[in-house]
Amino acid sequence: MKSYSTKENLQVLYEDNHLIVVNKRVGDIVQGDETGDKPLSDVVKEYLKDKYSKPGAVFLGVVHRLDRPTSGIVLFAKTSKALTRLNDLFKNRETQKTYWAVVKNQPPKESDTLIHYLTRNPKNNTSKAHLKEVKDSKQAVLDYKIIQKLNSYFALEINLHTGRHHQIRCQLTAIGCPIKGDLKYGFDRSNKDGGIHLHARKLVLSHPVTKEELKIIAPVPDDIIWKNVEK
Repeated sequence: MKSYSTKENLQVLYEDNHLIVVNKRVGDIVQGDETGDKPLSDVVKEYLKDKYSKPGAVFLGVVHRLDRPTSGIVLFAKTSKALTRLNDLFKNRETQKTYWAVVKNQPPKESDTLIHYLTRNPKNNTSKAHLKEVKDSKQAVLDYKIIQKLNSYFALEINLHTGRHHQIRCQLTAIGCPIKGDLKYGFDRSNKDGGIHLHARKLVLSHPVTKEELKIIAPVPDDIIWKNVEK
């Protein structure tokens, strides 16, 4: 069953005067889209309005996104100054993002760097990985390592060097390791909650105002496979 985030059950991982970091649930949409479903950004605004009894509109800047079927860390800016600086950090790749993924097949190597060239198909909202540069492609780079061998699955830790559309999902499929539940990228059956086993686990960045290093870790969803990975 799906359990979307609300202002009452919002999982806040970090908050100060400048930013707020939440643990996104599977199915939460970060920003509004054509579905008309309430986005996580609106939920966070409601949470802040209630918490601080704010009379007027609440400022909240969306810094980055996560695909709807994934879970994990999403960072929002609470001031325009913080938003500008956080946007620069992400644009200049001065943040370190670590993901966990659960896949069915064993990757070819225990650890590796994957380099592909991705093309995007807007009609079905997918990306395709190519080994060589092709027309309109963008280079995608990630590192992975196997962190656990489960009964029927393998848990991987992934560090992104680029931030492309569906990058992790697409690149893992390209090496024969689609993510559990990801029908769009070749997994054979869906998860009960409609999500996929991809979780934005850790974010390390320099605070946009104080400059201190922030290291944020998101607990995994309440799911028996994830709990075995987190042990």
